[in-house]
Amino acid sequence: MSALDLHPAPHAATPAARIRNHGLTEARLVMRNGEQLVLALVVPVAILFAGRYVGDRVGLPLSMLAPSVLALAIWSTCFTSQAIQTGFERRYGVLERLAATPLGRGGLLVGKALAYSLISALQVVILVVVAVVLGWSPVGSALAWLPMLVSVLLGMSAFSLLALSLAGSLRAEATLALANLIYLLGVAGGVMWPLRDYPSALRPVVALLPTTALGESLRAWGEGVTQWWPLLSLAVWTAVLGFVAHKVFRWVS
Repeated sequence: MSALDLHPAPHAATPAARIRNHGLTEARLVMRNGEQLVLALVVPVAILFAGRYVGDRVGLPLSMLAPSVLALAIWSTCFTSQAIQTGFERRYGVLERLAATPLGRGGLLVGKALAYSLISALQVVILVVVAVVLGWSPVGSALAWLPMLVSVLLGMSAFSLLALSLAGSLRAEATLALANLIYLLGVAGGVMWPLRDYPSALRPVVALLPTTALGESLRAWGEGVTQWWPLLSLAVWTAVLGFVAHKVFRWVS
């Protein structure tokens, strides 16, 4: 019969466990927020249903609309939701206090990235199921999967870094207003509409946006076409925004 060890174990959990637990906790907290849930699922699903019946009239058939909505979901969660949530956490001192725990500043940021990546992955799965039920049949050749998956990961990273740059340098109210404005500009900037549909004078500008790169990559995958240029664009944006976030992010207001 073995003896019971009733001694306390006051040591912290492993770094991986701390990050995993924080990411899962933050993901649950975000999804409990009704406003975030509307932005994450209700709006994209409503767009899919509307597009199923009127998409052809505005030049967005379901074959083009479905991958565009996937890009929209990633954009709304990894940028808009994260910027607003982080901005108010910074204002109320949540970031400052969590950074002082064994989780640490690096673990806190990695946990945030994990949380919003999990939410985006869940969004994509649900939206793909809804789109397929509505009649979408993605072509998605085997070769087209690789650039699409890499572009999604880079897009999540770039959007998250942009969110942290805003939330870590501006007041929470300013972050809220500017994040919503940038969200709308991103929707108009290549997320929902193919680059070829923009006036020729605007295409060079729109093509530079990270939202365009992700949207074009997903639309190409839906058609079974392999595109590599979005990866370069998103990689550059990730590096630039990573540098900016490192320079401007502040833990306290």
